[in-house]
Amino acid sequence: MPHIQIMPSILAANKGHLADECRRAEDAGADGIHIDIMDGHFVPNLSMGPDFVRMAKDAVSIHLSVHLMVSQPDFFAEPFLDAGSDTLILHIEANCDPSLVLKGIRDREKRAGIALNPDTSAQPVFSLAGQLDEVLCMTVNPGFGGQSFIASVLPKITEIRRLLPDIDISVDGGVDGVTGIQCAEAGANILIAGSYLYRSAEMSTSVRDLRAQGESALAKRGASSQS
Repeated sequence: MPHIQIMPSILAANKGHLADECRRAEDAGADGIHIDIMDGHFVPNLSMGPDFVRMAKDAVSIHLSVHLMVSQPDFFAEPFLDAGSDTLILHIEANCDPSLVLKGIRDREKRAGIALNPDTSAQPVFSLAGQLDEVLCMTVNPGFGGQSFIASVLPKITEIRRLLPDIDISVDGGVDGVTGIQCAEAGANILIAGSYLYRSAEMSTSVRDLRAQGESALAKRGASSQS
């Protein structure tokens, strides 16, 4: 069973001090930084471009996971890989051949992932399993921070974990000290949290507690599945 990783979502950080906010996540013990890229088409909002990833790469040494919430990830993949993305995640709902984009990411020796919107079933990822390092289950509708967690996604996480036991499963949206544990119990091992971590009084404590509680929940799930 993969280990729990905690990734603060930079979308919730102080936009006027993004390099400092990246360093704050690293200093707090985060495993990586999650970077949401929005094109104004796939989702209504616009966010950062490749230069932000380049800046983050210079600011910190932890993993940079870049989530392309864009209509044409085949157009955006190369610039974001060139900028320093360690993981690049595209949406199955996007307008492209996901196999080609995933192959391009792995040809660059980077981690490749597929994201699923809350209403999208798990089925599309199974035919791509051999090309994937990670499946991101959105637990809010993509495009806006601060939304409420959608608990109906939890069975989908469990289904993916059951059929793809060795893959990384990440969750993004409304993740906190309660919902993060529910996701780990379902089988997720990468917990992406924005507001919960960046607005906490002491990020390092929140990162440590979320990781410890997630590890406990994931271990309990593993034990129960083997009994």
